[in-house]
Amino acid sequence: MFKPYGIIPPVITPFTEDGKFNESAYRKMISHLIDEGVHGIFPLGTTGEFYAFDKGEVRTVFEVAKDEVRGRVPIYAGTSHITTRGTIDLVHIAEDLGYDAVSVLTPMFVSQTQDELYEFYKAVASNTAMPVIMYNNKPKTNVTIEPVTAARLAEIDNIIGVKDSTGDFTNSAEYLRLTKGNTHFSVLIGRDTLIYAGLCYGAAGSIASCANVAPRLVADIYDKFKAGDQEGALEAQFQLNPLRIACNMGTFPEVIKEGLELEGFAVGKCLPPIGPLTGIQLEKLRKILREMKLIK
Repeated sequence: MFKPYGIIPPVITPFTEDGKFNESAYRKMISHLIDEGVHGIFPLGTTGEFYAFDKGEVRTVFEVAKDEVRGRVPIYAGTSHITTRGTIDLVHIAEDLGYDAVSVLTPMFVSQTQDELYEFYKAVASNTAMPVIMYNNKPKTNVTIEPVTAARLAEIDNIIGVKDSTGDFTNSAEYLRLTKGNTHFSVLIGRDTLIYAGLCYGAAGSIASCANVAPRLVADIYDKFKAGDQEGALEAQFQLNPLRIACNMGTFPEVIKEGLELEGFAVGKCLPPIGPLTGIQLEKLRKILREMKLIK
């Protein structure tokens, strides 16, 4: 069974000025990330504004991403939807296109019980042969996959992991503790400030939004850790943290996109209702990127 690993950027989705998918900018972005040493590519995650696309547009984005990756790294599809049947429809698109795995967020708006969450992920997994990674992002959905529930779901053969974006490291640690003996299941850190800590606890890697802006630096956290250079990995983590903390300045993922624009990538703005950073916020971001030596 497929095992996720390393630093996997949830790739931003570039838009033209009139709000259309910018294929050429997307291809450039994907190849840049791979050249900088990331370990996977993940279209249409939260950072990719997955909620903005209908089913036909999802297929287009998935097709372009798969074509541009060309087998150089594993590719993960964001297949999140508010309903079970909608999720399964998106999973089938990824399956049809030959993706390596899918990431499935807890349904939004619907305040599910833990039993309902269990049945949701069980239904998704039973309707595909694909490896499924659960995605817990309580700050955005107000729904959480409790560690005991995650451990129950980890017993399903093709549920191979969970991404934890709660920012609650106790929660991440409990995922790891309760699934420790399960060799087919992995935990991925979804809060960029906690990647090093997660690796120390046994996490397989991170789906890291800031890897869009600083791919080599984020990859260094993983690569140096795996090479036994814990001091170097921790230093890379500390260098990264101001950028992730700066993401709180604007509505996510606007800081990621504006950081890329400052670096010279024509990815455009987020779709409304997300607005641009203020002048003061943009200057703070520019200062952070200069200190990180990502821009001059």
